[in-house]
Amino acid sequence: MTPHAPLVLASGSPRRLALLEQIGVVPEHLFPAELDESPEQGETPVALAVRLARRKAEVARERFRAEERTAAYVLGADTVVATGRRVLPKAETSEEAHACLTRLSGRTHRVVTAICLITPGGKVREKRVETRVKFKRLSRAEIAAYIASGEWKGKAGGYAIQGLAAAFVIEIIGSHYGVVGLPIYETATLLAGEGYPVVESWGGDAPGAEDAA
Repeated sequence: MTPHAPLVLASGSPRRLALLEQIGVVPEHLFPAELDESPEQGETPVALAVRLARRKAEVARERFRAEERTAAYVLGADTVVATGRRVLPKAETSEEAHACLTRLSGRTHRVVTAICLITPGGKVREKRVETRVKFKRLSRAEIAAYIASGEWKGKAGGYAIQGLAAAFVIEIIGSHYGVVGLPIYETATLLAGEGYPVVESWGGDAPGAEDAA
C-alpha cells in the first residue's frame, strides 16, 4: 500500500477511537483539544457543533505541526445534544445529569455531530449529521439508577446511547453512530474523498486479472 500522511484524531474520546478502529482506520496520533465549549450568544446547536469540530481540528493541527513538523490528516468532531435551541451540557456532576435526564424524559431531542477534516494540504472539509432520539418517560427510580451507574460523566446530554441508556430509547431517526459520537459513513466518505486509504487499510489484495477471469 502506498504510504500516506498520518492521521491525527483531535480527541481523547475512547468512543470515537473505537468507531474509527471499527472500520480499520487507526490514527497514528491522538491530540485532544481542550476548549471552552460554551455556546456563544445566539449560537444554534448546529453552529456550535460545527464551530467546535473545526476549532478542535485547528488546535490539534497546530500542535502536531509544532511537534512533528510534518503534514497530516487531522480529524475533529463534536457532538451537541439539544432540545429546541437549548444546548444540554456535557454532564460533569450528578446534578447536571439529573437535570438533563429530567428534560429528556418523554421527549424527542436532537443530537448534532459535526466532523471537520483538515487535509495535509490545508483544505478544510466539514460534514454534520443530525439525529432525532425519542426517550421513554423516565421514572425517578430509573433516573436515580442511571446516575448511580456513573455512565453519564462527560457525556453530551448526560447519557451514553451505546451503554445502559439504550434502554431509554424508543426511536432513532438518523445516525446511531452520530449519537455515539462519530458518524461512520460520513467520516469514511470524507477521509476517502481526500485520498486517505480507508478500505485499503483492510488488508488483502484487490481482485486482479486472474480473479476476474
